[in-house]
Amino acid sequence: MRDYVIECHNLETAYAAALNRPILNGINCQIKRGEFVVLLGLNGAGKSTLLRSLVGLVPLVRGKIQINGVTLAPRTLPAIRRDVGMLFQGGGLIRQLSAIENVLCGRLDTRTTWQTLFGFPKHDRLLALELLEQLGLKELANQKTSQLSGGQQQRVAIARALIQSPQILLADEPITGLDAIACQQVMQTLSELHSQQGMTIVAVLHDLGIAAEYAQRAIVIDAGRIVYNGPCDNLQAKFSQV
Repeated sequence: MRDYVIECHNLETAYAAALNRPILNGINCQIKRGEFVVLLGLNGAGKSTLLRSLVGLVPLVRGKIQINGVTLAPRTLPAIRRDVGMLFQGGGLIRQLSAIENVLCGRLDTRTTWQTLFGFPKHDRLLALELLEQLGLKELANQKTSQLSGGQQQRVAIARALIQSPQILLADEPITGLDAIACQQVMQTLSELHSQQGMTIVAVLHDLGIAAEYAQRAIVIDAGRIVYNGPCDNLQAKFSQV
């Protein structure tokens, strides 16, 4: 078994005129299996771009990404995405659908277009309910997500990612716009996935205090380059402007 599940070698994106530089400009980093890593930096630094590049959502001009030893390429992308769950900022849910229907959307890539016409099999629905129950949302399974709080919506989005049975979970600013209690609930959920299931977590955050409380390691990005890669101890003293 490989020690590193994510390896980034000299990543560079296209030149961004608004920034007068590539968004990513020579990124090199590695993430071990079972680590909880946070990506930090000011707006426009490139942290979300780096996260999205790991699942092929951002094209690279040069460099190489390996997930579980497999080089990211159009041919390998479907297999890689089966191992990687993605949690988007704001959840990315379909507001008109219920919580359980949104969770089941995480199974769409396992079904053909023809199969989706007949709905989801019973075992998928039972799994979706089980995940919602684990996240404290069983009673809200049939509620439209538009009627849920921000924290509840984000936990539905986590359940949608988990129904894929990913080895790695990428979270792009999962607590942005949430109140303090909802932030704690979401971060505690991610922490339990890491500590209890051994899941590799990579999250984009802005709050240094929360990063230090939950993560094992921080990667700080500035102007498309990594300026710090190490323990989360004393981050606020090192990077008070992040």
